[in-house]
Amino acid sequence: MSELLDAVRAGASPDELLDCEVPTRYRAAYTRLDEIGIFEGATDKDVRRSIHVGEVEMPELAPDEALVAVMSAAVNFNSVWTAVFEPIPTFYFLNKLGKRDPRHDQPYHVFGSDASGVVVRTGSQVRHFKVGDKVVISPAVVDEQDPLIQEDGVLTNEPIAWGFENNYGAFGQFCIVKAHQLMPKPAHLSWEEAAANTLCAATSYRMLIGRHGARMKLGDVVLVWGATGGLGSYAVQLVLQAGGIPVAVVSSEEKAELVRRQGCEHVINRSEIDFGDRGLSHPKGWRRLGEEIRRLVGEDPHIVFEYLGRETFGASTYVARRGGRIVTCGSSTGYRHEYDNRYLWMNIKSIVGSHGFNYQEAMETNRLFRLGRLYPTLSKVYPLEETAEAVRAVQTNSHVGKVGILIGATAEHQGIDDPAARERFGEDKITLYRQQ
Repeated sequence: MSELLDAVRAGASPDELLDCEVPTRYRAAYTRLDEIGIFEGATDKDVRRSIHVGEVEMPELAPDEALVAVMSAAVNFNSVWTAVFEPIPTFYFLNKLGKRDPRHDQPYHVFGSDASGVVVRTGSQVRHFKVGDKVVISPAVVDEQDPLIQEDGVLTNEPIAWGFENNYGAFGQFCIVKAHQLMPKPAHLSWEEAAANTLCAATSYRMLIGRHGARMKLGDVVLVWGATGGLGSYAVQLVLQAGGIPVAVVSSEEKAELVRRQGCEHVINRSEIDFGDRGLSHPKGWRRLGEEIRRLVGEDPHIVFEYLGRETFGASTYVARRGGRIVTCGSSTGYRHEYDNRYLWMNIKSIVGSHGFNYQEAMETNRLFRLGRLYPTLSKVYPLEETAEAVRAVQTNSHVGKVGILIGATAEHQGIDDPAARERFGEDKITLYRQQ
């Protein structure tokens, strides 16, 4: 066991942390370069075959980086992509990055893109955070010397998704991050609650609220696909907080009840509606969806919140109102979309592409959590040794909201530093998804 990690767990002071030696190795979950291809011909690409837990080498710290002792992490769908080596193996990214930073080009990939923890070392160029600070991590890594960062960090040359397109990510006892990834941890949240939010919540913030996305306004009707998923569960909250009218699409009555408890009045349970023989892949299904939306709210959506892709994109393009916007950040059901372009151009609709978020958007989203305006949607937590099971739960969609992983934290509900704020914001709201 690491002396440094033990000191963090004990609440050591910054001076005490600096007195501890940084270990040369640490425990982490990772994939292996030599296992690319193990799923060839497989009908079930079970990530439990490709995710391993063991010791890895501690890398050197660059001047603009911090070493963080990870208390908890969370699973995102890019964790599934990493573990099935698709759409391309992440070792391609590590090899490419390794040409300018050889530390990342390893035969293993410590992955994971959401984490909370404690800063234990800083490089000489880190100015705004120090050893001992409790933090959450933005997974957006950008080129700070690219002029486009002054316009929008997402537009910079080759932005990197931390823990997906580089190494030493969230699923380890320690992680390496750039200074511009650090954000203060919300004091009223536990380690696992704080770790669960940034990637999905900030992505949803940019899509809906930020000036680079759909730019939602007061009173807008917003159709949210997968409303109890990682992205959708935060989208519903953002629409409500910004004065919009969410229409949540879910796949079961249990999920419908959960989103109602979030305050969403209008819910479409796909399992209870007959979309026709060809479902949402056919205009008959699109029309049926549009009818159901109008039955609930009396009008068509101003915005459609899209990340499912192939399965739903034709319907999304159809149901958006004249002049409406379809904002998309992904394609979990397939990248090649089909839609009837007549409904787009003749009704002056817009498709808005949105990828990740910039540091300012991540900070704004984190501020909303710190103010108690947004709540975690963490539903289940696994130990580091069961990381493969945690990723499998997301792979098979047998979860709601977010799935967490305890790493440095020895039990759930640790790390709460402001219980008074927690009581004021509402324990039931904070733990809503964990009550299922």
